[in-house]
Amino acid sequence: MKVILIEDELPAIEKLGHFLNKYDPESAILGVASSIAEAVPLLSNYGEEADLLLVDVQLEDGLSFQALDQVSFFKPVIFITAHSQYALEAFQANGIDYLVKPIRYAAFEAALDKFQQLSGKSMNQSQNKELWQYFKKPTYKERFMVKIGEHIHTIPTESIQLFNSEGRNTYLFLEDGKRLITDYKMESLEEILNPTKFFRVNRSFMIHLNAIKDVLVYSNSRLKINPKISFKEEIIVSRDRVNRFKEWLGGENHSG
Repeated sequence: MKVILIEDELPAIEKLGHFLNKYDPESAILGVASSIAEAVPLLSNYGEEADLLLVDVQLEDGLSFQALDQVSFFKPVIFITAHSQYALEAFQANGIDYLVKPIRYAAFEAALDKFQQLSGKSMNQSQNKELWQYFKKPTYKERFMVKIGEHIHTIPTESIQLFNSEGRNTYLFLEDGKRLITDYKMESLEEILNPTKFFRVNRSFMIHLNAIKDVLVYSNSRLKINPKISFKEEIIVSRDRVNRFKEWLGGENHSG
């Protein structure tokens, strides 16, 4: 089994190499890339030869989908992520899986077993391409669980107006202005939320498109957002995010 590994964390690279050898001593890693910039030439040179791709979702310079979109061949992919909040059913139903960090051998073994089953189906190029087009579509978190007193409630993502980070805590705000604490940090939210709906306007705020009442030109070419809910703190778009924010408002694809 010939494998290409796209991963930006050395401990994960070493662990995956160990797991591969344990699962199949005859396996070979054709190459390792830690960024989109490294992954594109690696895939171009060795992708056709590979049987399987092990790919981290979040790389040091963006999402791995950007690299995979630039190659013309279609290979089975097992994705790796630090977050378990993706909707994985589509991948699991087709024999391709996610490995959630910290990676456990049992999960790795199960994913490789699914790959072997998928390989045995001997899909033609057309079927393989159709399957990959389905795989590469990212899925996003649809609900959050929050604790209110002794009760756990489910909050639909669409009802969340904005997220605000204060110190070590991150809060979500609902349509009625209610503030609830969440376990997620801003960096995690950027990965699990739909970037066409949510935009991180600065280090402390991420806002839903439908939560914006209006946008005002602020000092030094920055922008100020007035949310629909009553909110005491000013929400200012960081200078380095202004252009991307405008593109996002205009409906252009953007990762936030």
